[in-house]
Amino acid sequence: MGFQSGLLLLANGEFNRNFKSIRVDPSGHGNFSSIQSAIDSVQPNNKYWTYINIKAGIYREKVSIPRDKPYIVLKGEGRQSTMIVWNDHESLEQSPTFSSRADNIVVRRISFVNSYNSPYSKNPRVPAVAALIAGDKSSFYRCRFSGLQDTLWDVQGRHYFKKCTIQGAVDFIFGNGQSIYENCEIEVLGSELEPGLQGYITAQGRSNPNDPNGFVFKECIITGSGSAYLGRPWRDYARVLFYNSNLTNIIHPQGWDAWNSAGHENQLTFAEHGNFGLGSASFARVKWEKKLDLKELYELVSTSFIDGENWIINQPP
Repeated sequence: MGFQSGLLLLANGEFNRNFKSIRVDPSGHGNFSSIQSAIDSVQPNNKYWTYINIKAGIYREKVSIPRDKPYIVLKGEGRQSTMIVWNDHESLEQSPTFSSRADNIVVRRISFVNSYNSPYSKNPRVPAVAALIAGDKSSFYRCRFSGLQDTLWDVQGRHYFKKCTIQGAVDFIFGNGQSIYENCEIEVLGSELEPGLQGYITAQGRSNPNDPNGFVFKECIITGSGSAYLGRPWRDYARVLFYNSNLTNIIHPQGWDAWNSAGHENQLTFAEHGNFGLGSASFARVKWEKKLDLKELYELVSTSFIDGENWIINQPP
């Protein structure tokens, strides 16, 4: 079976005549039987979109998109049926099941799982990354990221997550990314932690007050078990906003933990606005939670926070 090419209708209504379509099927009825071999077939410094359509199945492999392979679309058949699973845990950098370091990447309807600390594994809890995202202009739709500690390493770059599920318990969305998480489900796996241990959803790594990065959770829902803080700072100027989101009763009443920034809380931008649910009550929140004015709020919740040049709408569907 050969590669396919033809017209590609972009989200903005324009046609792109230069694209290639590859099919991955573990049964041998596609162009490749593994996802990594399909990625390897893309020419370095590719300038046109390549669709990699992935048949439903559990793919037990590590998958990496290197820096020199931009303009790739990974498209699964559903996050419940198209899964990439591995169990590395030797180091943070080495552990990711999926790594994406290229710019202009789109991923749809795939689950990324680091199974080392999966339920009932009995392995000691360690950082074990399901996905590392380090390229610019990367978007994920209806995907699932599953781990326990350090699930999603949002390393750097502008990223958009729409209708995704992210599962974990400790610092499970972390990094220096400049990202919007919209209509996502954040599932805290607190029952997998040692008794009495609190969970932490975010550990954001902004290290300078002039850095543009930060995490914005927009119209999301926080579910799960146990008790968890919304976040703690990985670096001194961490920035996280939960906006118009459903915070259930698993959220710790204080909301945030200063961690290693104790005594320098004024440098942090940990904020909430318009949230609802049993975990949104503000009377017990830490006193240093940031109160954003309307201008600051708009700058963060607007799509222009990550997309001042319309790159999202110009990516293929």
